[in-house]
Amino acid sequence: MSESYHYNVMRRAIALIDAGGETMTLEALAGEMGMSAAHFQRLFSAWVGVSPKRYQQYLALGHAREMLAQRFTTLEAAEAAGLSGTGRLHDLFLRWEAMRPGEFARGGAGLAIRYGWFDTPFGEALAMGTGRGLCGLAFAAETGRAAAMADLRARWPEAQYETAPEAIAPWVMAAFAGRGEARLHMIGAPFQIKVWEALLDIPSGHVTTYSEIARAIGHPRAVRAVGTAVGRNPVSYLIPCHRALRKTGALGGYHWGLPVKRALLAWESARADGQAGNRAHLPPDSPWER
Repeated sequence: MSESYHYNVMRRAIALIDAGGETMTLEALAGEMGMSAAHFQRLFSAWVGVSPKRYQQYLALGHAREMLAQRFTTLEAAEAAGLSGTGRLHDLFLRWEAMRPGEFARGGAGLAIRYGWFDTPFGEALAMGTGRGLCGLAFAAETGRAAAMADLRARWPEAQYETAPEAIAPWVMAAFAGRGEARLHMIGAPFQIKVWEALLDIPSGHVTTYSEIARAIGHPRAVRAVGTAVGRNPVSYLIPCHRALRKTGALGGYHWGLPVKRALLAWESARADGQAGNRAHLPPDSPWER
């Protein structure tokens, strides 16, 4: 069974949870999905690593505010603690290098970019890479294939594109399996790359704010520009723009669709809690208790 299938089930479940709130029982939700309660629970647990009743709490609309209060990352502190650099993403070794400003100004001229479609825990994704690493990763669950392809290709209009999923598959597999080494080739304007470097300092299961990023890169008043740069991040998940929130705890935008951002945050938060053995912030009296 594909990982995309699991995510598509979760997309439907999220919509139902939003409509029914915490009054919806596991049996009722499973029935709406056309599954038995036992099968739905197994599917949930296989995808996220926790039971549905726990995951429902991570999907609650107020969870982002809880994360901001309890898991806010001050980027300087993250760097000092060794949370930046290699080994941050699920024990994944991540190497990256940035394109020089002159190369970016040429719109990708002279670049050979290979691409392919891949099954991921968050639906089908379009991955693109140069000889130096992944330069694009777009989730297509909300946008569709055509829009995802057009979006990434428009960023480097002068590049030469070739369908060659086998050439970049090891990096994609490393990214989502947490084994091996994923390499990034960040292609952007100098200010964008500064913002993306700051995003790389946010550990999985934690969040920060757009204003904190602006302060960390030395431009505390450039919050709007930081938000734009976050939104223009071409490498979803690995450059974790989904971990940037508004100061209010609102999710803000997400280039590949807010349901994907919400699922990413819930998935990472649940796994981080599972590894730490910390469930204290979850209400113990959920109607999904088994």
